[in-house]
Amino acid sequence: MDVSELFWDATLSELKQGYIMEKDSYICLLCGTKIDKGIIYPYENTLYEAERYMRIHIERTHQSVFDYLIGLDKKLTGLTEHQSHLLALFYQGKSDKEVQRDLEIGSVSTVRHHRFVLKEKERQAKTFLAMMELLKEKDDYAPAFVPPHMSAKLLDDRYAFTEEEQQEVIQKFFFEGSSGRLKKFPPKEKQRLIVLRELAKRFDGQVIYSEQDTNRILGEVYEDYVMIRRYLIEYGFLDRTPDGSQYWLK
Repeated sequence: MDVSELFWDATLSELKQGYIMEKDSYICLLCGTKIDKGIIYPYENTLYEAERYMRIHIERTHQSVFDYLIGLDKKLTGLTEHQSHLLALFYQGKSDKEVQRDLEIGSVSTVRHHRFVLKEKERQAKTFLAMMELLKEKDDYAPAFVPPHMSAKLLDDRYAFTEEEQQEVIQKFFFEGSSGRLKKFPPKEKQRLIVLRELAKRFDGQVIYSEQDTNRILGEVYEDYVMIRRYLIEYGFLDRTPDGSQYWLK
């Protein structure tokens, strides 16, 4: 199971802490880093057991779970850009007066109104979540949609595909399953997304790749590796430095 699936399958308490516990390890829900149990990890001249070291990893790599979540696409959070700014300032512990000054909006009462709206959104989210949980117990015909990757850009109907549809596309466009070469690059957006998801799995989330290594990995898949590389960036799977000298799994 990839990190996106782990993320969307996690409970609320697991999302808040940013990691899940498995039999032999802790897994970061934000990037997939695995910390093995039973090992003592050194950091800044101090030794830490696995779970504490996982919390250190989240602080070092992602700053905080809140900062990671607030940076997700607005279609994943349901927040407007303005609401995201407000929440970020509230999380920093700023008073209503400080928020009003920083954002240069209305008055202190305006900020309090925004707090009320966000609280109302929280109540709505809880109600909706409860209904969806109850629905799972009754809806025997709900399709098994593949969860979107967390760095997805501009979520739309392209992401509405099931596990069955995903396997059909893989069989159609790869010679030997997703680990083989591409027969051709799909002409349709949804098919492209599925193929790109599989190609992104060839990159290690803990490694920063040179342009040469990136081209080599993609060249083993398809002759037009430059086009594949461009689409992986466009769809939010890969990121790179401004000069294109380094690439990494986003």
